[in-house]
Amino acid sequence: MGVNAFVIKDNKILLGKRKNSAGEGEWGLPGGHLEHNEGMIQAVARELLEETGLTCDSFTFLNMGHDSSGDKHYVHVSFLAQNIEGEPSLMEPDKCYGWEWLDLDKLPDNIFDSHKRRIKAFLDNQIFIDSKTPQ
Repeated sequence: MGVNAFVIKDNKILLGKRKNSAGEGEWGLPGGHLEHNEGMIQAVARELLEETGLTCDSFTFLNMGHDSSGDKHYVHVSFLAQNIEGEPSLMEPDKCYGWEWLDLDKLPDNIFDSHKRRIKAFLDNQIFIDSKTPQ
């Protein structure tokens, strides 16, 4: 299971360019996997701090998504990070090329597929995304 943080400011979303992982060179949300015996809010706060150096004292549930392809199966839960403190910093240069504020109205095409679905759900006010839902 994974968690993602939506950090929004002035109609811009904070995205990082992925490095040395699935989606190399694509934009992605801050986040990662839950650790053993860790709560989701603890995990998203930890991941946000580890990846961006940002701290947050309030998270609001946004959406949940199921992604399945090949032999991989993931459930992601996304949260809106509120009351952010600090400025984004590159904390894991081995995993990210850098963090940028991107306009929600002009997002690039090269967003990590799983995160692209979560961002679309956020913009469309959807709370559940299932990669296996019939079209």
